[in-house]
Amino acid sequence: MHRYTARFVECHRQYSVCHMSSAAGKRRALRSAFPVLDLPFWPIHKHIYEANLRNSNACLKKYTEFRKKVREGGGESSIARHTQRNRKLLVRDRLRLLLDDEDFLELSPFAGLGLPYGDIPSAGCLTGIGRISGLWCVFLANDATVKGGTAYPITVKKQLRAQEIAIQNRLPCVYLVDSGGAFLPLQSEIFPDKNHGGRTFYYEAMMSAMKIPQVAVVCGSCTAGGAYIPTMAEETVMVHQIGTIFLGGPPLVKAATGEEVTPEMLGGARLHAEVSGCVDHFAWEEKEGFDYTRNIISTLNFQLPEEEEEAKKREAEEEPLHSSEELLGLAPKSYNYSLDVKMVVSRLVDGSRFLEFKARYGTSLVTGFAKIHGHLVGILANNGELSYEAALKGSHFVQLCDQRDVPLLFLQNTAPGAALTPSTKRAEMNSNRLKAQGSMMSAVASASVPKITVVIGGCHGADSYAMCGRAFDPNFLFLWPNAKVSVTAPGHVSSLLPIDGEQDEEQKKQEEKLNRRLAEESSAFFSSGRMWDDGVILPQNTRKVLRDALDIIKQQQYQLSTEKRRSAFLRM
Repeated sequence: MHRYTARFVECHRQYSVCHMSSAAGKRRALRSAFPVLDLPFWPIHKHIYEANLRNSNACLKKYTEFRKKVREGGGESSIARHTQRNRKLLVRDRLRLLLDDEDFLELSPFAGLGLPYGDIPSAGCLTGIGRISGLWCVFLANDATVKGGTAYPITVKKQLRAQEIAIQNRLPCVYLVDSGGAFLPLQSEIFPDKNHGGRTFYYEAMMSAMKIPQVAVVCGSCTAGGAYIPTMAEETVMVHQIGTIFLGGPPLVKAATGEEVTPEMLGGARLHAEVSGCVDHFAWEEKEGFDYTRNIISTLNFQLPEEEEEAKKREAEEEPLHSSEELLGLAPKSYNYSLDVKMVVSRLVDGSRFLEFKARYGTSLVTGFAKIHGHLVGILANNGELSYEAALKGSHFVQLCDQRDVPLLFLQNTAPGAALTPSTKRAEMNSNRLKAQGSMMSAVASASVPKITVVIGGCHGADSYAMCGRAFDPNFLFLWPNAKVSVTAPGHVSSLLPIDGEQDEEQKKQEEKLNRRLAEESSAFFSSGRMWDDGVILPQNTRKVLRDALDIIKQQQYQLSTEKRRSAFLRM
């Protein structure tokens, strides 16, 4: 009896899934006629706009310099050795063969610049999200021209962040392995701790348990701990003569046993494809290896919308009323140069249409609904300091979006310094504000909907947590080049120091020194070099980046093989 009951339940479940999926294909978004935000520039804005534009152009120059530096990888000599002596493709050439097109979302390209142990361009690996056989996939690709592909602490941090994005958004993950292993002089910062190198393999295991597909391509050295990356992936491709997998290389074998052995004999593609069984696909050359990978991705159990439907949807989208280039003049040089944040919103959303929520209450925070390339989003944007009323409004709006399963977009430009308490009355007001901000933090932390944060100005103090800063685990967090990230902004150190009468000369010197340090350490490029974000993006590209991020987040609903999902990520 139990067998027939179980069979009936299973048949009913399968019918329900098929019925739901066919119904989902016929669903249409509800029509909306949100009010238009037509906010042009007026003569009164001119001096602020021009000051911001000059600052944005200076930031753009620095952005271009850093971009050129990371594109050069390890330099001319390393590139020549990589391509000529080792007969390997450069990492970006590999991505051209792997991805459908070059229109991919690169993550943290400036990671590794300006670190205490020197510059490690792109942290020695490229990570990002691109389409393979029509499917958005995370990729982690070692760049062996940078320090021979050696893993530094920042390399490990960048790889872990890419895996976290894959887990959070349920994206297939492709590893292009070409690494000489850990940089031993810094082993204490790479090996022993929770979020060091071993976490890579833990995430691989958890992703397999969560039915998130993983594919590895061995197109270079894969030594010591790195050998576990391809052996823990679901399917592995290995390229003849350039790919090797072993725990200890030929020099270690000779030192231990006195035996001389070639890398190919010890751990080449032929050995692992024919003898050990560690790899599943043998490729004679790199192009063939990437063809295998594309074919593997095409076997994954996803049911994507028809291309014609997507094309029609894109054609129906409305562009904002004003040019996105104007965002360069809206990116604040400092907090005092901020214009109405609704001017930023109107240049990001479809048709500049925005349905504001609680428009007359807590006006230092703007909240409301809009669409970005057809995706409905709830927007929270700083229009001043996060007051008591603004924080209450923010809590309400976040909970509303969570109830309706609407993704959240935070446009962050927080107050530069802590609120002063010169009187008892002011202290009471600040206490109430703290309680309201605490409620908003709880609402943001508890919300189960996807979250994207863009720091368009300042990211300072506790306000930045309520606006879904890095510690609050947004799906993506990007910075504009003008952004400042620090506990308090440069020039506002005094807001954190006691006000006991007049300062002596020594105190003034200390304050000046601290402000100079803040000016250096709060820049967007300092932040991005240390992986406190997912990359610096240009203001005029923000709408496109948000479109890609929302497309990526949405893709998980098309995965059919999710019956055995596990909430493993919640236990990490």
